[in-house]
Amino acid sequence: MSNKKTTLKDIAVKLNISTAAVSKALRNDSRISKKTKEAVKKIAKELDYQPNNLASALRSGKSNLVGVMVPSTNSSYFSSVLQNIEEVLNSKGYNVIVTQSNESYTKECNNIDTLLFTQVDGIIASMANETVDLDFFEKIKTKGIPLILFDRGENDLNVDYIGINDYDSSHMIVDHLAQKGCKKIAHIGGFKHTRIFNNRIRGYVDALHKHNFTFIDDYVSESNLTIEDGRIQMKKLLALQNPPDAVYAASDYAALGALQVLKEENIAVPNTIALVGFGNEPFTTMVTPTITSVDQHSAEIGKIAAQTFLEYADQKTATQQLNKKILEAKLIVRESS
Repeated sequence: MSNKKTTLKDIAVKLNISTAAVSKALRNDSRISKKTKEAVKKIAKELDYQPNNLASALRSGKSNLVGVMVPSTNSSYFSSVLQNIEEVLNSKGYNVIVTQSNESYTKECNNIDTLLFTQVDGIIASMANETVDLDFFEKIKTKGIPLILFDRGENDLNVDYIGINDYDSSHMIVDHLAQKGCKKIAHIGGFKHTRIFNNRIRGYVDALHKHNFTFIDDYVSESNLTIEDGRIQMKKLLALQNPPDAVYAASDYAALGALQVLKEENIAVPNTIALVGFGNEPFTTMVTPTITSVDQHSAEIGKIAAQTFLEYADQKTATQQLNKKILEAKLIVRESS
């Protein structure tokens, strides 16, 4: 077996026609007869011809490829966003290339370079936790390629952003816990340098003040919000001389870790400590007690992100400005609170 890739010339030689005619036939050019088109497609299939999309993109200036960058594909939130982006774009003739950063700034930069080399027509992204320097995202803009941010993004980039109102979501959670009689509410948060987690922390602090609750430094932590982070922070909270009576975690994974520790310590949830997560992951309904969480409208965000890209699709160079599309999150109250 040969590893040699079939070319347009191979098909042309087989049919005794020009490579230009083969190229036009594969593009369904109206100047080529139906009989020739069928013959070309038949031989192309027999020879397992694979078009050079990169070369085609360089010639036409359009690849019909859209890059999507996410921190991780193992959460239902990002999976749902991806599914809906793909459904919308596939229906319009676009294919999607998915990359994940695993919360690494270096990997995110490499992903951007790869997508740009592949000549994608646009990039839809949610930033890694480690990302502080925005130079690589600026690089996308300098290429005139549409950049659509969702969930995690920065205003300074002056591009389209789709997400929920994170600040108000924290108020909604603290209001709910206050209504249940909780007064000592802790927050297992994400890193403040990430805008959405900064907004959640700000919302939490302001909501405490609104209810005249005491703000306690030891009640607030920053982390990657993994299950293990939730376990570590919950143990620290329980070790305090004055432990909280409620915990609001900025992700369901951290909430799950916290719940594991509470159960191991035989602490009644929600009677002794109430618990609220964020993200409405499927497992929140499968554990005991079920976990109260925030639904971020992932399907709608995916659809809006894809449709926003399509608004730029026919422009040779995208001229963007800060354009936010903010959805109101929904609190799903379950047994943990």
